[in-house]
Amino acid sequence: MELQHFLLSLIVIYVSARVLGELAVRLGQPAVLGELLAGVLVGGSLLGLVEATQPLKLLGDIGVMLLLFEIGLESDLQSFLRVGKTAALVATIGVTAPFALGYLLGLALHMSQLQAVFVGATLTATSIAISARTLAELGRLKTAEGQIILGAAVIDDMLGLIVLSVVIGLAMSGTVSWLEVGWTAGLAVSLLIAAILVGTRYAHRISRLLSLMHVRGSLIVASVTFALTLGYLAGLLHLAPLVGAFAAGLVLARTEHQAHIGDAIKPVADVFVPIFFVLVGMAVNLRLLNPLQAENWPVLFLAGGLAIVAVLGKLAAGLGVAGGKTDRWVVGIGMLPRGEVGLIFAGTGLAQRIIGEGEYGAILLVVALTTFLSPILLKWRCARWRPLSPSA
Repeated sequence: MELQHFLLSLIVIYVSARVLGELAVRLGQPAVLGELLAGVLVGGSLLGLVEATQPLKLLGDIGVMLLLFEIGLESDLQSFLRVGKTAALVATIGVTAPFALGYLLGLALHMSQLQAVFVGATLTATSIAISARTLAELGRLKTAEGQIILGAAVIDDMLGLIVLSVVIGLAMSGTVSWLEVGWTAGLAVSLLIAAILVGTRYAHRISRLLSLMHVRGSLIVASVTFALTLGYLAGLLHLAPLVGAFAAGLVLARTEHQAHIGDAIKPVADVFVPIFFVLVGMAVNLRLLNPLQAENWPVLFLAGGLAIVAVLGKLAAGLGVAGGKTDRWVVGIGMLPRGEVGLIFAGTGLAQRIIGEGEYGAILLVVALTTFLSPILLKWRCARWRPLSPSA
């Protein structure tokens, strides 16, 4: 009966995720929002059809590692060199501003140091997928603004993963030690830099090794094994395994098999990733978001404050754009959506017991708001800004 219950849970997760994901896409929104709502629907807050058992959580953890591996695999760092300095400045502002504002807001609301650090960390990353899709639909992906946004989003994700690793390390130790923060951040940076250097210097050797494999499925199995191995090594270094999976993607992105690996990993990720996002949605306790109950007002007040901080912090990133030929507003708005990266942060924080259900629900509201808001504002601003020639 245990296997039957597990299979039934998977069936409910996949059906609800696909149905609501498809509905979200038809409404012009990312499928991830539909998967999140599917979790809210089938979780304990509403229908109670699925319980977040340990096997499901493990499958979700594999899914989020595959998602970060896929993001790393699609990150062509050299294509951003032309706007590298501007993208780096935009990303730096886009990380430090919302982090600092979120941290100060957390302290003002009498959170612990660790909780305040985590709240600030959840506001740092930018969703590459959502920004890229919206820009492509608007025909702005190859403009200067588009390249800056994508470059900054890649750097954002790297910095965000480093921050996430630091916060997880702090949660394990239970104290906020700036020496430990520096050590953990240094390890994460070293791992990512090593991945980039290995991918650049030894890409041809890795390609030659992969070319020796002829058995069906060898390429994708070897690639996933590589991602899991780096994730395991990251865990040994007390870093988030996500950093290792992302680093594995960066390495293989430099090989001639990148396109084949990318095509092969997508259906595998499509099996595991929805489980993670549905579980994230299931963790939402709607009762804590009921404005008619006075005890919920602190959570709603936190959500409102975080929403303001999240928007202002990313709009400030547009200040990193120099000159008048590039629209700073488009860049700032393009950095708004937190999307899947914000959900990863929120889910990890709840799993590590850094935050409670109330803070978790507030963060999810902010993630959903910024994800919905960005495409709408981008379409509005691009309609008012004159078209620019593609970046050289």
